[in-house]
Amino acid sequence: MISIRQDIEGQARGVLKTYGIRLGPVTRGRNRASFREQLRAAASGDPILKAVAALLIAVHQAACAEAAMIEDELLSIARDSDLVQRLMTVPGVGAIVALSFIATVDDASRFAKATDVGAYLGLTPRRYQSGEVDYSGRISKRGDSAIRALLYEAASALITRVRRFSPLKSWAVRLAARKGFKKAAVATARKIAVVMLRLWRDQTTFAWTRKEMPA
Repeated sequence: MISIRQDIEGQARGVLKTYGIRLGPVTRGRNRASFREQLRAAASGDPILKAVAALLIAVHQAACAEAAMIEDELLSIARDSDLVQRLMTVPGVGAIVALSFIATVDDASRFAKATDVGAYLGLTPRRYQSGEVDYSGRISKRGDSAIRALLYEAASALITRVRRFSPLKSWAVRLAARKGFKKAAVATARKIAVVMLRLWRDQTTFAWTRKEMPA
């Protein structure tokens, strides 16, 4: 539903651009009503544009309503799940990330080591070795691309928006200063996945200080 909504918004902007009309930014909110208001106002002066806009507005509104309904259902599931609530104690991780992680991993005991989940999700760098060469390349990108994107968003939120510091955030911020934001966000996404798997297996919550970490 979100992809459909994004396609409609992109299509509308493309059509209006040919007429020299540019839409402004869309305000936050699940229903994104400001986009429809802008589109309706921009197309009001031309009968053809008005007809096209009316169709796009109707489909856009329906997609937004369906997306909101699905999100409400997922949030209800998250509220009733002790596991999801524990995973959501990780800074940057919300209900959608936690539920997607659980659905992707399915069984926490399938990994001999918690760090193996990074490779399963395609978040570990590829290794190139020969007689004279030994270096790490880009991440493998194996497995589910959707959960990688969600974990990357969670890592970005941890680095840029979460104000409370923890050993995980301190590590991520230092890494971003040395390696740049994108590389740090990928590494932090991998670290978040490992932390979530450990919380799942150990039935614990996120440790905000080193004193809270298990020995």
